[in-house]
Amino acid sequence: MRLIPALILGVPLLAQLAAPVQDRADRFLKVVNAGYQSLYYVASEAQWAAATDVKPAHDAAAEWAGKAAAAFNGNPALITEARELLGHRRELKELTVRQLERVLLNAAEGPMTHPRLVADRIAAETAQNSTLNSFVWKLEGQPLSANQIDELLARSTSLPERLKVWEASKENGPALKAGLLKLRDLRNGCANALGYPDYFALQVAKYGLSTDEMMAYNRKFRAELMPLYLQLHTWVKYEMAKKYAQPVPKAIPAHWINNRWSQNWTGFVKAVDFDPYFKGWQPERIVKTAEAFYTGLGFEPLPASFWTKSDLYPVKAGDPRKKNSHASCWHLDLDTDIRSLMSVEANAQWFETTHHELGHGYYFMCYTNATVPPLLRDGANPSFHEGMGELIALATRQIPYLKSVGVLPADYRVNDMDVLLNDALEVAIPFMFWACGTMPEWEAEFYGKNMPADQMNARWWQQVRDLQGVEPPSPRGEQYCDAATKTHINDNPAYYYSYGWATVFKFQVHDHIARKILHQDPRATNYAGNKQVGAFLKQLMAKGATEDWRKVLKEATGEDLSTRAMMDYFKPLMAWLEKQNKGRQIGWN
Repeated sequence: MRLIPALILGVPLLAQLAAPVQDRADRFLKVVNAGYQSLYYVASEAQWAAATDVKPAHDAAAEWAGKAAAAFNGNPALITEARELLGHRRELKELTVRQLERVLLNAAEGPMTHPRLVADRIAAETAQNSTLNSFVWKLEGQPLSANQIDELLARSTSLPERLKVWEASKENGPALKAGLLKLRDLRNGCANALGYPDYFALQVAKYGLSTDEMMAYNRKFRAELMPLYLQLHTWVKYEMAKKYAQPVPKAIPAHWINNRWSQNWTGFVKAVDFDPYFKGWQPERIVKTAEAFYTGLGFEPLPASFWTKSDLYPVKAGDPRKKNSHASCWHLDLDTDIRSLMSVEANAQWFETTHHELGHGYYFMCYTNATVPPLLRDGANPSFHEGMGELIALATRQIPYLKSVGVLPADYRVNDMDVLLNDALEVAIPFMFWACGTMPEWEAEFYGKNMPADQMNARWWQQVRDLQGVEPPSPRGEQYCDAATKTHINDNPAYYYSYGWATVFKFQVHDHIARKILHQDPRATNYAGNKQVGAFLKQLMAKGATEDWRKVLKEATGEDLSTRAMMDYFKPLMAWLEKQNKGRQIGWN
């Protein structure tokens, strides 16, 4: 699959050099876009099969397809030509420059200047994903699914039972540790080959930032939100100590919290428990309701193939097939083949998650147009994709919307502060200290500072305690690898800050929609059926990655990326918490 530099497109080298730089770049990118899109589809199909039906044959196919894509994207001739053309960037259109930069970013994932390194990385990625996707958790000898772990933690009031479930949820860490260490070296090696200091630095380059700049943003977000987080942390630990009849701790024991990683704090506001209202719903109704949200805004229905090719519901009991347990949405061909991998059940969490995943699908549909070349069919930056899904998830939590689609009865009443408290705990404030705290701080050190293998778990729990105020229920030695129990550490590495940025983005864009388009209170909005909202979102998404994300956001909302809207949203809650926590110990140090 090696391209001969002198004969790209059959044009002799001297003729290419004599041509205007823009013409030369156009011819080059025509070839690259076509090859990239074709091989992306082949690799995506293979990865889809490996994720939805875990078996050795599918793993082998995914490995082969990954190697084929890397052989093209990392071809030395492509790297050389892209670099030479970028040496004349002043003579090139902005869209051309962005495509050439993307060529080099893609090449850094598998630079064929080092073919053995790339082959080893693809094989290691395939093996790690197979271990991740096929792992069977067990509780007292009985198999346990990810959904069952979440359900047990959500409903159990017995601390001994919760401890057993929480410890079971960490069983896959030791199985993944060796593979993660191997991948650290291989991923860093690929990044180094294209001039990046480490793999974390390569990923943040997709934002046009250095590692230091990315971490400065994350720390700024946390500093601005810390007063509210301290108040929430205090209120929660006092409530939980009362619930479990325990002394009030400084840091919160991890098994007291429903989420396995303490990233979302659910189940504290019983008045806003919507699960009972989904009684009688079928999972199919949840997915159809989510699609109707978008079509009501003026979007086209999902492609017919979405319904025949997606894997939307849990594997039936007794079926030996295993699949990835993490919800996702895929743009397999960078055109019309859009699919989602979920395990939808009739409850509030899956209602929100389904709206989020379809947000990715509609983003795909918006930027699949003639003005966006395949290389740039992506979010303006990675957080925009997550942010669009999160924005819609936030919209679906609003009481007026839930009433309009028949989840809640028309006469449903709830205390506004309960709703605000629930929003802060479940989808906003603790999550920021996980997504912009523990995850990127640990991964930046893991990839960028060569974290020793015998300190991985200690460093993980130091970040969890320092940044989240959470600690393990008992000592966790280096025989464990609790970082690796988080799916993204393995199969979507050095990325999780994108979810934190998405949280900032969603409140900022939601604030604009509520105040400037709907003229409604941001805490009680209803997007449903509003074509003006749909037009605004389409305009935002249709650009893909053709423009700098800072420009796109500023033009859409009039602001740079900021926690201002998030802090405004929760301002009434802050005042309420300060009254509730009067006289209590604040913080965990």
